[in-house]
Amino acid sequence: MSAIKKPPVDVVIVGFGWTGAIMGMELTESGLSVLALERGERRDTYPDFAYPRIADELTYGIRLKLAQEMANETVTVRHTPADFAVPYRQLGSFLPGNGVGGAGVHWNGMHWRALPSDLKLHTTLNEKYGAKWIPEGMTLQDYPLSYQELEPYFDKFEKVCGTAGKAGNLQGNIINGGNPFEGPRSSEYPTPALKQLYSGSLFGQAAESLGYHPFPVPAANCSEPYANTYGVQLGPCNFCGYCERFGCFMYSKASPQTTILPVLTKRKNFELRTQAQVIKVNLDSSGKKATGVTYINAQGQEIEQPAELVILSAFQLHNVRLLLLSGIGKPYDPVTGEGVVGKNYAYQMNSGISLFYGPDTHFNPFIGAGAAGMVIDDLNGENFDHADLGFIGGAYISATRSGGRPIQQMMLPPGTPGWGSGWKQGIKDNYPHSMSIGSEGSVMPYRDCYLDLDPTYKDAYGLPLLRMTFDWKQNEIKMTQHITGKMVGIANAMKPKQIAVSVKKTGDHYDVRPYQSTHTTGGAIIGDSPATSVVNKYLQCWDVPNVFVTGACAFPQNQAYNPTGIVGALAYHSAEAIRNQYLKNPGPLVQA
Repeated sequence: MSAIKKPPVDVVIVGFGWTGAIMGMELTESGLSVLALERGERRDTYPDFAYPRIADELTYGIRLKLAQEMANETVTVRHTPADFAVPYRQLGSFLPGNGVGGAGVHWNGMHWRALPSDLKLHTTLNEKYGAKWIPEGMTLQDYPLSYQELEPYFDKFEKVCGTAGKAGNLQGNIINGGNPFEGPRSSEYPTPALKQLYSGSLFGQAAESLGYHPFPVPAANCSEPYANTYGVQLGPCNFCGYCERFGCFMYSKASPQTTILPVLTKRKNFELRTQAQVIKVNLDSSGKKATGVTYINAQGQEIEQPAELVILSAFQLHNVRLLLLSGIGKPYDPVTGEGVVGKNYAYQMNSGISLFYGPDTHFNPFIGAGAAGMVIDDLNGENFDHADLGFIGGAYISATRSGGRPIQQMMLPPGTPGWGSGWKQGIKDNYPHSMSIGSEGSVMPYRDCYLDLDPTYKDAYGLPLLRMTFDWKQNEIKMTQHITGKMVGIANAMKPKQIAVSVKKTGDHYDVRPYQSTHTTGGAIIGDSPATSVVNKYLQCWDVPNVFVTGACAFPQNQAYNPTGIVGALAYHSAEAIRNQYLKNPGPLVQA
């Protein structure tokens, strides 16, 4: 049966999370007809996230109602190119979002900018330590744009989100109480920092006593009533403890639903189709121009959607797979090092410490928000000297309290029985009197860590699954062990009665079972040459100029910070270039 052909549109957007909503908003303002295709269901703050329905840990926290269904499509995973990859059948390590809003619905709200050195890491390391500092097989690349170029777009995204925080570098002036290591900001955060939890206060006092520079976590959880730049009203966070894995019923955690969709979905030149699984980008006979996309609708029908401009704004892994399925760009070959699509897959390296106190120390763990807490940046990126440490990268260390949900967020000290009366007594003794601190660290790219199409396994439509080849490397193990050693010093300064440390050991392999982070990056990386990147500085495909690819797939390596801030900034930067340059003269915005 031939595909059903729909009337053409100016722009088709594939995936409707943060970057899809941003692109939809910006391009409809230019008068273009914009169609967004989302493979999941339609969701909005009301009624889908209404209280008390959303405060259901079993449905959303354990059964992951807002995450991708793995039965129809997943990825396969292996440690080395010599291994046989097997499917990731049960969500654990990372949680791709599904449905309108994507992972922008169920994120915690940590809203970081990139450090200036993060964007020019290869150059920074060469200048500080010499060309031989970067080990063989580590495929670092600079972004093709600087912090100064991106700063207006970081600022714009924060003002859309109503981000709460305290500036540490305001127009070059270092401000007490903020992050002294951040790049210069053109303005203060849109809303003041969230009120500090007791756990964060303890951490901040201990860190400061050791010479570190604690500051409030930058939070896309509004601290006060706020009307954003689109005129959408957000409410103040009430510390309900249901951010991570949940939608926000308070209209306070920034998501597409709370910041953009109330305006965008009312525009007559915008259309959203849900339960539309895009299976390829269609190309003309030259292979250099996209003519639209093909998708499968809820009835299983194949639909051809013509469009002049195609925006891939799905989750990082899905964008890379669509490029490979569509034949856009040369697939990466780890043997020769040639090709670009699938190159530089990276993840995140984390560690944690649980702190247990006596009955006189009360934390009220049920009070929390996704980004409520204190953090230090002294050991992140190039904020400290690596000359004698033998690794590249770093981590931020924080004490955050996203909530105290009884199934997932129950901390018990080592030696506590796993069931029965001893387990119950352990909960009674420790639930109100424990907290944690953690590190979230960078992961460098490597020649043998990449994404390609699996030759064996297929999805429900008969198309090859994406294959992930990835394992921990010695550089990241050394980094996290060093950072965790410093973190133990902070934990001891906080004077708990007992601590329990969780950190990777030398020789540990990547394990998909425990949750670590949803911060998967790379595979369609940004750069200044088609020989080494998939997209140019405007997220435009080198090989097919009317295709733009957004999201963390553009990251050449993974910074320690959560990716959403830079993902949003890059999307706004790209959208402005499309509006002001591409529409006037369609074609490559950067000459190869």
